[in-house]
Amino acid sequence: MDLTDTSGVVSVVAALAILAGLAGVVVPGLPALPLCWGGVLVWTLFGGAGAGRWLVLGAATLVALGGTVVKYAWPGRNLKRAGVPTTSLLAGAVLGLIGFFVIPVVGLVIGFVGGIFAMERLRLGDTRLAWPATKQAVGAAGLSMLIEFLSGMVIGMLWVTGLVMT
Repeated sequence: MDLTDTSGVVSVVAALAILAGLAGVVVPGLPALPLCWGGVLVWTLFGGAGAGRWLVLGAATLVALGGTVVKYAWPGRNLKRAGVPTTSLLAGAVLGLIGFFVIPVVGLVIGFVGGIFAMERLRLGDTRLAWPATKQAVGAAGLSMLIEFLSGMVIGMLWVTGLVMT
């Protein structure tokens, strides 16, 4: 690759942003969909001329916005139906974040599940009642991550299609 060719460098930066966004689905602190979308934005603005780039950016924007809405709305609706309160999810998120740094990577899952279970145990007063709510919350978190990852993949595929076509 010729480093004086700015479109090649811009494409590499965009690819790295999209990959970082996909990693951001499971790594706390990395905003997944904004990174994926930002990679397409950088490629559109600095990668060269062409209306096709703007079409790709428009489609990526729709996917990023739609994915963000769906990743919260769908699992949230399931949790409300199951009766899992927001406080349990917040406890799981905080303990998951702490767990991520105490026990890298695996601590995220352990802390999240443990936090939700502990809050549900306190709220419901019975271990047998807390476990189904915990499973529901973990399933909702998994669904949210899957939606976010698939949205990021679609943005990446749109970018690759634009890269090939322009």
